[in-house]
Amino acid sequence: MATTIVRPTDRTLAPALRLAAFFAIIKLALHVAANLYQSHTGWGYFRDEMYYIECGRHLAWGYVDHGPIVAVQAKLALALFGKSLAGIRFFAALAGAARVFLTGILAWALGGRRSAQGLAMTACLVVPMYLGLDSFLSMNSFESMFWMTALLALILQLRQEPASPKLWILWGVASGIGLLNKPSMTFFLIALLIGLLAAPARRVLATRWAVMGIALMILIALPNLLWQIHNHWPTLEFLHNGRVGGKNIALNPVALMGQQILVLQPANLLVWGAGLIFLLRRKPWRWIGITYLVFLGLCMALHAKDYYIAPIYPVLFAAGGIAWETKDSHNLRVQQGRAFAFPILQTVLLFFCAVLLPLSLPILRPAAFIAYGHATHLANTGNSETDSSGELPQFYADRFGWQEEVDQVTRVYNALPPEEKAKVAIFGSNYGEAAAINFLGHGLPTAISGHNNYFLWGPRGATGEVVISLVGSKPEELAEYYDKVEIVGRMDTPYSMPFEHRNIYLLHGRKKNLSGDWPDFKNYF
Repeated sequence: MATTIVRPTDRTLAPALRLAAFFAIIKLALHVAANLYQSHTGWGYFRDEMYYIECGRHLAWGYVDHGPIVAVQAKLALALFGKSLAGIRFFAALAGAARVFLTGILAWALGGRRSAQGLAMTACLVVPMYLGLDSFLSMNSFESMFWMTALLALILQLRQEPASPKLWILWGVASGIGLLNKPSMTFFLIALLIGLLAAPARRVLATRWAVMGIALMILIALPNLLWQIHNHWPTLEFLHNGRVGGKNIALNPVALMGQQILVLQPANLLVWGAGLIFLLRRKPWRWIGITYLVFLGLCMALHAKDYYIAPIYPVLFAAGGIAWETKDSHNLRVQQGRAFAFPILQTVLLFFCAVLLPLSLPILRPAAFIAYGHATHLANTGNSETDSSGELPQFYADRFGWQEEVDQVTRVYNALPPEEKAKVAIFGSNYGEAAAINFLGHGLPTAISGHNNYFLWGPRGATGEVVISLVGSKPEELAEYYDKVEIVGRMDTPYSMPFEHRNIYLLHGRKKNLSGDWPDFKNYF
């Protein structure tokens, strides 16, 4: 005889969802307001944003240096909001709000009440790195959404009796799309598997639904894998070149942990540190703590950038909220289920957030930002690459110089005779320069470049007879390839990246057809 199991409704879920939604709305409103305000403070489009928008105009299952999800995000944002700065960044803000929401739901799923949720989401709200990552169009703002959804699917299975193995389908969808968003999810999944196998929670793997979830993940991510094979593994080449070329700052384990404490906000160590201890001491949830430690070890071994670890912290904030709630269970505010049950700690977190906010979001004018950075002795602490960024951190310096570049190139183009306009090519030495021409320019030929995915889009029929070139080469170097070399402009915008201070050349008579030389222009870096 068949038996139907009816699970009682958890009456704490609806209040937990409402509280999580409330904090998520605060997060979303903060970023929308900050992005709208930027039009008054002199900050422009970030280099990568324009590149992703160009990728959105060339939708594919893969790209040299990122997954396809950010290109879809860019295409949708442009279609819905046009070139509005706040509109282009809206989905990143929404993903940041989802991170806060999931932090609250994770706290509930791990057994926390409203006070644990409130502390966990407060901690998540005030993270300087999250404020920065969620303030511009990128794939990084979405990482936590996919990682934490995958974790939530496993936690919900393990907290229910009997378990709900069908949640593996949710896990498979979140993990598969997460892999399409950014390949770094691979390392998170490896750490997650090790964490599960090292703890009693491994039993969750012993079902046919687990096999189905893993198969679904592979099926969703398979098109990107096939794209990589078809294009001769460009992402692996890109990563290899960055490593051997010393592109990124390599931090030793001690320095990396120090940077983690700083970018998460020092006071937050009291929350996520307590959360890690809580997870490792609780047998049902020990696998989550092990997952974090394994993932952290992988990042240290690979000399990963500091923000590569950031997506995993919401679950530690959730556990930290429960640790504090458990420790202060006698507290009247905790017993009453208040979201602001730890006023001293939460006020300290908000205070440090206010102090660090100008360094997380570009809400000050550039000159005021520089002065503030020097006053707080935190100038350029956000740099993760070895290239000098000048007076501003790279994250901010990459927002300057683009319109000035386009204006100069437009001036040079308009001065050409009609017969040269018909065949001129605009060449940028990197994707930022080329994408600025394509995104901000009006009536200009489509720019080309050999940098990352621009190389795969090819020379677009350019021959090299006439070229407007933005490169760091000296005139005598270019004279080896062209009959005539003229300096027709100079990019010297204050605050822009130092390597963007360079000549603009008008080149005539390439000695070899540009299409024939195109393989030599490949620069996966």
